Amino acid sequence: MSDKASTASSQPSQPNRKRINLALQGGGAHGAFTWGVLDWLLEDDRIEIDGITGTSAGAMNAVALASGFHAGGSEGARAALEQFWRKVSEHAFLSPIKRSPLDVALGQWSLDFSPSYLAFDLISRFASPYEFNPLNVNPLREVVEETVDFEAVRACDGLRLFLAATNVKTGKIRVFSGKEITLDAVMASACLPHMFQAVEIDGVPYWDGGYMGNPPLYPLFYETDTHDTVLIQINPIERAETPRTAREILNRLNEITFNSTLLREMRTIEFVGRLIREGKLSSEKYMDVRLHRIDGEALKPLQASSKVNAEWPFLQELHRIGRETAAAWVEQHFDSIGKQSTIDLRAEFA
Repeated sequence: MSDKASTASSQPSQPNRKRINLALQGGGAHGAFTWGVLDWLLEDDRIEIDGITGTSAGAMNAVALASGFHAGGSEGARAALEQFWRKVSEHAFLSPIKRSPLDVALGQWSLDFSPSYLAFDLISRFASPYEFNPLNVNPLREVVEETVDFEAVRACDGLRLFLAATNVKTGKIRVFSGKEITLDAVMASACLPHMFQAVEIDGVPYWDGGYMGNPPLYPLFYETDTHDTVLIQINPIERAETPRTAREILNRLNEITFNSTLLREMRTIEFVGRLIREGKLSSEKYMDVRLHRIDGEALKPLQASSKVNAEWPFLQELHRIGRETAAAWVEQHFDSIGKQSTIDLRAEFA
Protein backbone atom coordinates (compact mmCIF):
# COMPACT_ATOMS: atom_id res chain seq x y z
CA MET A 1 0.00 0.00 0.00
CA SER A 2 2.87 2.36 -0.87
CA ASP A 3 3.10 4.55 -3.98
CA LYS A 4 -0.24 4.84 -5.68
CA ALA A 5 -0.55 3.36 -9.15
CA SER A 6 -0.66 5.63 -12.15
CA THR A 7 -3.64 4.60 -14.24
CA ALA A 8 -5.41 5.99 -17.25
CA SER A 9 -8.38 7.41 -15.39
CA SER A 10 -9.17 7.88 -11.71
CA GLN A 11 -12.76 8.97 -12.16
CA PRO A 12 -15.84 7.03 -13.30
CA SER A 13 -16.66 7.53 -16.98
CA GLN A 14 -20.06 8.99 -16.09
CA PRO A 15 -20.58 11.59 -13.33
CA ASN A 16 -23.48 9.69 -11.73
CA ARG A 17 -21.49 6.45 -11.43
CA LYS A 18 -19.25 5.31 -8.61
CA ARG A 19 -16.17 3.21 -9.18
CA ILE A 20 -15.25 0.29 -6.96
CA ASN A 21 -12.81 -2.58 -6.78
CA LEU A 22 -14.07 -6.04 -5.91
CA ALA A 23 -12.45 -8.71 -3.74
CA LEU A 24 -14.02 -12.14 -4.28
CA GLN A 25 -13.57 -14.95 -1.78
CA GLY A 26 -13.52 -18.63 -2.61
CA GLY A 27 -15.93 -21.16 -1.13
CA GLY A 28 -16.88 -23.86 -3.62
CA ALA A 29 -20.52 -23.91 -4.64
CA HIS A 30 -21.17 -21.05 -2.22
CA GLY A 31 -19.51 -18.92 -4.90
CA ALA A 32 -22.96 -18.85 -6.49
CA PHE A 33 -23.81 -16.32 -3.76
CA THR A 34 -21.06 -14.14 -5.23
CA TRP A 35 -22.57 -14.71 -8.66
CA GLY A 36 -25.81 -13.22 -7.34
CA VAL A 37 -24.01 -10.23 -5.85
CA LEU A 38 -22.13 -9.59 -9.10
CA ASP A 39 -25.33 -9.99 -11.09
CA TRP A 40 -26.95 -7.21 -9.08
CA LEU A 41 -23.94 -4.89 -9.21
CA LEU A 42 -23.63 -5.33 -12.98
CA GLU A 43 -27.33 -4.57 -13.35
CA ASP A 44 -27.04 -1.36 -11.31
CA ASP A 45 -25.75 1.20 -13.80
CA ARG A 46 -24.59 3.46 -10.97
CA ILE A 47 -21.72 1.07 -10.20
CA GLU A 48 -18.52 0.83 -12.25
CA ILE A 49 -16.03 -1.96 -11.56
CA ASP A 50 -12.34 -1.20 -11.90
CA GLY A 51 -10.21 -4.04 -10.49
CA ILE A 52 -11.12 -7.52 -9.28
CA THR A 53 -9.06 -9.80 -7.07
CA GLY A 54 -10.25 -13.37 -6.64
CA THR A 55 -9.36 -16.73 -5.19
CA SER A 56 -10.70 -20.19 -6.06
CA ALA A 57 -14.43 -19.81 -6.85
CA GLY A 58 -13.81 -16.06 -6.70
CA ALA A 59 -11.20 -16.43 -9.46
CA MET A 60 -13.69 -18.39 -11.57
CA ASN A 61 -16.36 -15.75 -11.10
CA ALA A 62 -13.80 -13.10 -12.04
CA VAL A 63 -12.70 -14.65 -15.33
CA ALA A 64 -16.27 -15.52 -16.33
CA LEU A 65 -17.28 -11.91 -15.69
CA ALA A 66 -14.31 -10.50 -17.62
CA SER A 67 -14.85 -12.87 -20.55
CA GLY A 68 -18.45 -11.76 -20.93
CA PHE A 69 -17.71 -8.11 -20.20
CA HIS A 70 -15.19 -7.89 -23.04
CA ALA A 71 -17.72 -9.25 -25.50
CA GLY A 72 -20.88 -7.51 -24.33
CA GLY A 73 -20.34 -5.12 -21.43
CA SER A 74 -22.33 -5.56 -18.23
CA GLU A 75 -25.08 -7.61 -19.87
CA GLY A 76 -22.49 -9.83 -21.50
CA ALA A 77 -20.84 -10.34 -18.10
CA ARG A 78 -24.15 -11.28 -16.50
CA ALA A 79 -24.88 -13.78 -19.25
CA ALA A 80 -21.40 -15.31 -18.99
CA LEU A 81 -21.70 -15.76 -15.23
CA GLU A 82 -25.04 -17.53 -15.60
CA GLN A 83 -23.64 -19.74 -18.35
CA PHE A 84 -20.69 -20.68 -16.14
CA TRP A 85 -22.83 -21.69 -13.15
CA ARG A 86 -25.31 -23.57 -15.37
CA LYS A 87 -22.41 -25.53 -16.80
CA VAL A 88 -21.14 -26.26 -13.28
CA SER A 89 -24.55 -27.72 -12.47
CA GLU A 90 -24.71 -29.75 -15.67
CA HIS A 91 -21.36 -31.40 -14.97
CA ALA A 92 -22.33 -32.02 -11.34
CA PHE A 93 -25.45 -33.87 -12.52
CA LEU A 94 -23.19 -36.71 -13.67
CA SER A 95 -21.23 -36.79 -10.42
CA PRO A 96 -21.80 -39.70 -8.03
CA ILE A 97 -21.46 -37.28 -5.10
CA LYS A 98 -25.03 -36.16 -4.50
CA ARG A 99 -27.43 -35.49 -1.65
CA SER A 100 -28.85 -38.57 0.01
CA PRO A 101 -32.61 -39.22 0.10
CA LEU A 102 -32.45 -38.32 3.81
CA ASP A 103 -30.84 -34.93 3.06
CA VAL A 104 -33.52 -34.31 0.45
CA ALA A 105 -36.33 -35.41 2.80
CA LEU A 106 -35.00 -33.11 5.55
CA GLY A 107 -34.87 -30.21 3.12
CA GLN A 108 -31.13 -29.80 3.64
CA TRP A 109 -28.72 -28.69 0.94
CA SER A 110 -25.87 -30.50 2.69
CA LEU A 111 -24.40 -33.87 1.78
CA ASP A 112 -23.85 -34.91 5.39
CA PHE A 113 -25.75 -38.18 4.93
CA SER A 114 -24.57 -38.90 1.39
CA PRO A 115 -22.72 -42.27 1.30
CA SER A 116 -20.67 -41.20 -1.74
CA TYR A 117 -19.67 -37.90 -0.11
CA LEU A 118 -18.75 -39.62 3.17
CA ALA A 119 -16.71 -42.22 1.28
CA PHE A 120 -14.82 -39.56 -0.65
CA ASP A 121 -14.26 -37.54 2.52
CA LEU A 122 -12.81 -40.62 4.22
CA ILE A 123 -10.57 -41.58 1.29
CA SER A 124 -9.19 -38.02 1.01
CA ARG A 125 -7.96 -38.22 4.61
CA PHE A 126 -5.89 -41.35 4.00
CA ALA A 127 -4.88 -41.13 0.34
CA SER A 128 -3.57 -38.25 -1.72
CA PRO A 129 -5.06 -37.20 -5.09
CA TYR A 130 -1.91 -38.63 -6.69
CA GLU A 131 -3.10 -42.02 -5.41
CA PHE A 132 -6.90 -41.98 -5.74
CA ASN A 133 -6.96 -39.74 -8.83
CA PRO A 134 -3.78 -40.62 -10.77
CA LEU A 135 -5.18 -39.25 -14.05
CA ASN A 136 -5.86 -35.92 -12.30
CA VAL A 137 -9.45 -35.71 -13.55
CA ASN A 138 -11.02 -32.36 -12.65
CA PRO A 139 -14.49 -31.65 -14.10
CA LEU A 140 -14.19 -27.99 -13.12
CA ARG A 141 -11.31 -27.57 -15.55
CA GLU A 142 -13.63 -28.64 -18.37
CA VAL A 143 -16.31 -26.22 -17.16
CA VAL A 144 -13.95 -23.24 -17.10
CA GLU A 145 -12.42 -24.18 -20.45
CA GLU A 146 -15.86 -24.49 -22.07
CA THR A 147 -17.31 -21.24 -20.72
CA VAL A 148 -14.42 -18.76 -20.49
CA ASP A 149 -12.70 -17.12 -23.45
CA PHE A 150 -9.26 -16.44 -22.02
CA GLU A 151 -8.21 -14.40 -25.06
CA ALA A 152 -11.11 -12.10 -24.23
CA VAL A 153 -10.14 -12.04 -20.54
CA ARG A 154 -6.56 -10.99 -21.35
CA ALA A 155 -7.81 -8.42 -23.87
CA CYS A 156 -10.38 -6.92 -21.50
CA ASP A 157 -9.14 -3.36 -20.95
CA GLY A 158 -12.18 -2.32 -18.93
CA LEU A 159 -11.30 -4.55 -15.96
CA ARG A 160 -8.08 -5.49 -14.20
CA LEU A 161 -7.95 -8.98 -12.76
CA PHE A 162 -5.69 -10.43 -10.07
CA LEU A 163 -5.93 -14.15 -9.23
CA ALA A 164 -4.20 -15.69 -6.21
CA ALA A 165 -2.53 -19.08 -5.82
CA THR A 166 -0.12 -20.52 -3.25
CA ASN A 167 3.39 -21.59 -4.26
CA VAL A 168 3.69 -25.09 -2.81
CA LYS A 169 7.49 -24.97 -2.48
CA THR A 170 7.88 -21.51 -0.93
CA GLY A 171 4.52 -21.12 0.80
CA LYS A 172 4.28 -17.63 -0.70
CA ILE A 173 1.38 -16.09 -2.56
CA ARG A 174 1.51 -15.77 -6.34
CA VAL A 175 -0.77 -13.24 -7.99
CA PHE A 176 -1.51 -13.75 -11.67
CA SER A 177 -2.55 -10.74 -13.72
CA GLY A 178 -2.67 -9.48 -17.28
CA LYS A 179 -1.20 -11.91 -19.82
CA GLU A 180 -0.52 -14.42 -17.00
CA ILE A 181 -4.22 -15.19 -16.61
CA THR A 182 -4.73 -18.59 -18.19
CA LEU A 183 -6.80 -21.69 -17.58
CA ASP A 184 -3.92 -23.10 -15.53
CA ALA A 185 -3.77 -19.95 -13.37
CA VAL A 186 -7.47 -20.28 -12.53
CA MET A 187 -7.14 -23.96 -11.72
CA ALA A 188 -4.09 -23.25 -9.56
CA SER A 189 -6.12 -20.69 -7.63
CA ALA A 190 -8.78 -23.35 -6.97
CA CYS A 191 -6.54 -26.36 -6.32
CA LEU A 192 -7.48 -27.87 -2.96
CA PRO A 193 -4.55 -30.21 -2.20
CA HIS A 194 -6.62 -32.98 -0.65
CA MET A 195 -8.76 -33.15 -3.80
CA PHE A 196 -6.50 -32.35 -6.75
CA GLN A 197 -2.87 -32.66 -7.75
CA ALA A 198 -0.88 -29.43 -7.63
CA VAL A 199 -1.14 -27.34 -10.79
CA GLU A 200 2.27 -26.75 -12.33
CA ILE A 201 2.95 -23.50 -14.16
CA ASP A 202 6.44 -23.06 -15.61
CA GLY A 203 7.59 -25.96 -13.45
CA VAL A 204 6.25 -24.45 -10.21
CA PRO A 205 3.50 -26.31 -8.30
CA TYR A 206 0.58 -24.31 -6.94
CA TRP A 207 -2.28 -24.96 -4.52
CA ASP A 208 -5.43 -23.00 -3.67
CA GLY A 209 -4.80 -19.30 -3.19
CA GLY A 210 -6.99 -19.23 -0.10
CA TYR A 211 -4.10 -20.37 2.09
CA MET A 212 -2.25 -17.10 1.50
CA GLY A 213 -5.02 -14.71 0.49
CA ASN A 214 -8.77 -15.25 0.37
CA PRO A 215 -8.67 -12.97 -1.47
CA PRO A 216 -5.54 -10.79 -1.43
CA LEU A 217 -6.36 -7.08 -1.26
CA TYR A 218 -2.97 -5.49 -1.86
CA PRO A 219 -2.95 -5.79 -5.70
CA LEU A 220 -5.90 -3.41 -5.79
CA PHE A 221 -3.92 -0.79 -3.84
CA TYR A 222 -0.77 -1.05 -5.94
CA GLU A 223 -2.26 -1.55 -9.38
CA THR A 224 -5.36 0.67 -9.34
CA ASP A 225 -6.06 4.14 -7.97
CA THR A 226 -9.64 3.33 -6.95
CA HIS A 227 -9.96 3.88 -3.20
CA ASP A 228 -13.16 1.92 -2.61
CA THR A 229 -12.87 -1.87 -2.33
CA VAL A 230 -15.91 -4.06 -1.75
CA LEU A 231 -15.15 -7.43 -0.20
CA ILE A 232 -17.69 -10.11 -1.08
CA GLN A 233 -17.26 -12.40 1.89
CA ILE A 234 -18.68 -15.92 1.93
CA ASN A 235 -16.46 -17.42 4.64
CA PRO A 236 -17.54 -16.20 8.09
CA ILE A 237 -14.89 -14.66 10.32
CA GLU A 238 -16.86 -15.25 13.52
CA ARG A 239 -19.11 -18.05 14.74
CA ALA A 240 -21.03 -17.99 18.01
CA GLU A 241 -20.99 -21.73 18.61
CA THR A 242 -18.04 -23.87 19.62
CA PRO A 243 -17.59 -26.68 17.07
CA ARG A 244 -18.14 -30.12 18.60
CA THR A 245 -18.09 -32.75 15.87
CA ALA A 246 -14.98 -33.69 13.88
CA ARG A 247 -16.49 -32.19 10.72
CA GLU A 248 -17.44 -28.94 12.48
CA ILE A 249 -13.93 -28.62 13.93
CA LEU A 250 -12.30 -29.19 10.54
CA ASN A 251 -14.64 -26.70 8.89
CA ARG A 252 -13.90 -24.04 11.50
CA LEU A 253 -10.15 -24.63 11.15
CA ASN A 254 -10.49 -24.12 7.40
CA GLU A 255 -12.46 -20.90 7.90
CA ILE A 256 -9.86 -19.53 10.31
CA THR A 257 -6.97 -20.51 8.03
CA PHE A 258 -8.57 -19.08 4.91
CA ASN A 259 -9.43 -15.78 6.64
CA SER A 260 -6.11 -15.24 8.45
CA THR A 261 -4.27 -13.35 5.68
CA LEU A 262 -7.36 -11.29 4.91
CA LEU A 263 -7.57 -10.19 8.55
CA ARG A 264 -3.91 -9.15 8.54
CA GLU A 265 -4.47 -7.05 5.43
CA MET A 266 -7.54 -5.44 6.97
CA ARG A 267 -5.52 -4.56 10.05
CA THR A 268 -2.86 -2.98 7.83
CA ILE A 269 -5.50 -0.94 5.99
CA GLU A 270 -6.78 0.43 9.30
CA PHE A 271 -3.24 1.24 10.50
CA VAL A 272 -2.13 3.01 7.31
CA GLY A 273 -5.42 4.89 7.02
CA ARG A 274 -5.12 6.10 10.60
CA LEU A 275 -1.56 7.33 10.00
CA ILE A 276 -2.70 9.20 6.88
CA ARG A 277 -5.56 10.88 8.73
CA GLU A 278 -3.19 11.83 11.55
CA GLY A 279 -0.84 13.43 9.04
CA LYS A 280 1.99 10.96 9.73
CA LEU A 281 1.91 9.53 6.20
CA SER A 282 1.45 11.39 2.94
CA SER A 283 -1.87 10.88 1.18
CA GLU A 284 0.03 11.62 -2.04
CA LYS A 285 2.20 8.53 -1.60
CA TYR A 286 -0.12 6.20 0.30
CA MET A 287 -3.71 5.20 -0.40
CA ASP A 288 -6.33 5.69 2.30
CA VAL A 289 -8.47 2.71 1.37
CA ARG A 290 -12.21 2.81 1.91
CA LEU A 291 -13.22 -0.77 2.66
CA HIS A 292 -16.72 -2.17 2.36
CA ARG A 293 -18.20 -5.64 2.77
CA ILE A 294 -21.14 -7.50 1.29
CA ASP A 295 -21.44 -10.28 3.81
CA GLY A 296 -22.76 -13.77 3.18
CA GLU A 297 -24.20 -13.92 6.70
CA ALA A 298 -27.16 -15.85 5.33
CA LEU A 299 -24.80 -18.70 4.38
CA LYS A 300 -23.74 -19.39 7.98
CA PRO A 301 -26.40 -22.04 8.67
CA LEU A 302 -25.28 -24.06 5.63
CA GLN A 303 -23.12 -27.07 6.42
CA ALA A 304 -19.61 -27.22 4.97
CA SER A 305 -20.56 -30.19 2.79
CA SER A 306 -22.98 -27.98 0.84
CA LYS A 307 -19.92 -26.35 -0.76
CA VAL A 308 -19.73 -29.36 -3.07
CA ASN A 309 -23.45 -29.38 -3.86
CA ALA A 310 -23.86 -27.96 -7.35
CA GLU A 311 -27.53 -28.81 -7.93
CA TRP A 312 -29.11 -26.09 -10.04
CA PRO A 313 -31.93 -25.32 -7.55
CA PHE A 314 -29.30 -24.80 -4.82
CA LEU A 315 -27.17 -22.56 -7.03
CA GLN A 316 -30.28 -20.58 -7.96
CA GLU A 317 -31.14 -20.15 -4.28
CA LEU A 318 -27.63 -18.90 -3.50
CA HIS A 319 -27.86 -16.55 -6.50
CA ARG A 320 -31.17 -15.19 -5.20
CA ILE A 321 -29.71 -14.61 -1.73
CA GLY A 322 -26.69 -12.89 -3.27
CA ARG A 323 -28.85 -10.52 -5.32
CA GLU A 324 -31.03 -9.64 -2.34
CA THR A 325 -27.99 -9.07 -0.11
CA ALA A 326 -26.33 -6.85 -2.72
CA ALA A 327 -29.51 -4.85 -3.27
CA ALA A 328 -29.89 -4.21 0.46
CA TRP A 329 -26.22 -3.24 0.78
CA VAL A 330 -26.31 -0.81 -2.15
CA GLU A 331 -29.52 0.75 -0.86
CA GLN A 332 -27.93 1.34 2.54
CA HIS A 333 -24.38 2.26 1.59
CA PHE A 334 -24.32 3.70 -1.94
CA ASP A 335 -23.88 7.28 -0.69
CA SER A 336 -20.84 6.22 1.35
CA ILE A 337 -18.93 4.98 -1.69
CA GLY A 338 -16.28 7.56 -2.49
CA LYS A 339 -16.61 9.14 0.95
CA GLN A 340 -15.97 6.69 3.77
CA SER A 341 -15.52 3.05 4.70
CA THR A 342 -18.61 1.15 5.76
CA ILE A 343 -16.58 -1.32 7.85
CA ASP A 344 -15.42 -0.05 11.24
CA LEU A 345 -11.99 -1.64 11.10
CA ARG A 346 -10.97 -0.52 14.59
CA ALA A 347 -14.04 -2.21 16.04
CA GLU A 348 -13.35 -5.26 13.89
CA PHE A 349 -10.16 -5.96 15.83
CA ALA A 350 -11.22 -4.71 19.24
